[in-house]
Amino acid sequence: MKYPAIQNYINGEFVTPATLKTIEVISPLDGKLLSTVPLSSAKDLDHAVKVAQAAFTGWSKTPIKERVQVFFRYKYLLEKHLKELAALCSEENGKTYGESVAEIEKCIELTEFATSLPQLVTGELLEVSRGVECRTEHVPLGVVASIVPFNFPSMVPNWTIPNAIALGNCMIIKPSEKVPLSCGKLAELLKEAGLPDGVFNIVHGDVEIVNAICDHPDIEAVSFVGSTKVAKIVYQRATSNCKRCLSLGGAKNHLMVLPDAIPDMTAQNVAASMSGCAGQRCMAASAMIGVGNIDAIVAKICDEARKIIPGVNLGAVINKESQERIEKYITQAEKDGAKILVDGRNTVVAGKENGTYVGPTVIDFVTPTMSVATEEIFGPVISIIRTQTVDEALAIENNNPYGNAASVFTQNGGMARYIIEKSSAGMIGVNVGVPVPREPFSFGGWNDSKFGVGDITGKSSIEFWTKLKKSTIKWNAEAGVNWMS
Repeated sequence: MKYPAIQNYINGEFVTPATLKTIEVISPLDGKLLSTVPLSSAKDLDHAVKVAQAAFTGWSKTPIKERVQVFFRYKYLLEKHLKELAALCSEENGKTYGESVAEIEKCIELTEFATSLPQLVTGELLEVSRGVECRTEHVPLGVVASIVPFNFPSMVPNWTIPNAIALGNCMIIKPSEKVPLSCGKLAELLKEAGLPDGVFNIVHGDVEIVNAICDHPDIEAVSFVGSTKVAKIVYQRATSNCKRCLSLGGAKNHLMVLPDAIPDMTAQNVAASMSGCAGQRCMAASAMIGVGNIDAIVAKICDEARKIIPGVNLGAVINKESQERIEKYITQAEKDGAKILVDGRNTVVAGKENGTYVGPTVIDFVTPTMSVATEEIFGPVISIIRTQTVDEALAIENNNPYGNAASVFTQNGGMARYIIEKSSAGMIGVNVGVPVPREPFSFGGWNDSKFGVGDITGKSSIEFWTKLKKSTIKWNAEAGVNWMS
């Protein structure tokens, strides 16, 4: 075992949970044992909540200008430890080192946005009647929780940590049991940055802790990122307990390729979007809808896909179960009559024979009803559907239950605007394979890709992590009595 047994992080220190139950943490890169992670109990969560409640009293009263100083220092520490964090991310998640570097760079950007919050939550003040003024201010909620997935061990936690804490809340995070190491390192950096003990806590576990978070009476808000099936359950359970909840689910993102698309740029973007992070991201291109004759572009996509080499510039998928599930989708598409142009099944990387890899896969002549066209595969697989008109392509895109992202590749500005207006997705790209907004613009989809109001990052997150207090004030008795009195 490469690393010591993982512990919870409560009140500024790593502590052994009450439970003796653990599961192994295996590196997808080579199948080696990294550590063990505890399956904490509701008792462990309750302890963390009590600690966070105690810390909230002082932290919430600390002026926001002082709170964000922690995140100026945290940003510096992320930069200082970038290589270490990236190596750890790659080791436990399986993505390439370069992709892991990009993930930490995004953490830095997210933290940078949090340092700007004092300028964004100044509130409003207006004299509404002679001698009478109204004021609004953003007030923290209290103890909040964040449940995060395996595909971005550092970035998704940092979707919520900087903003929620800078806005005055105290947080409990539940990392994925598949990738629990990175969050522990983030905790160390936050402490080094000067975050008071108890403001940030980690409770490891599985479904028992997720349920306990949704049910705990002293947790005010819950954010979740994961599959749509679980996102719905978390949203329903948390809101039934009168909590705020923002629950992000899965996706089936469509890239629409028009005949006037620039072939080389389109092929490079489609292949990168399909294979980045081994396809294990909710913004990955999962289906491409070609309008008209796009044979030349398809050929170039295959050429680009063949340049993507597992173990070199393509990482592993998270575990054996995922590998088998992805390959079953490819096999089923072949049985259903689709044509496999580039086949990533049965991939073995020399020297890493126990790693879990799926090579880049391009599937052509897919029909809209095939499972590879309708279900989230979460692997480096692109399904090509052929249509004759833009409206037919839009109908396919809008008929899918998800609504995370959609993109169009074209040089026609009017057609691009038409598709932006007609697509039922929260994030749209034009000649962009992965249309993730940069800060301060927020991240969030529509339909079955998100449950709850607002977005998880950017300016939109302010409304989720705070509540608005309104004050009406009159000091001068000579103002008299009117209808506002």
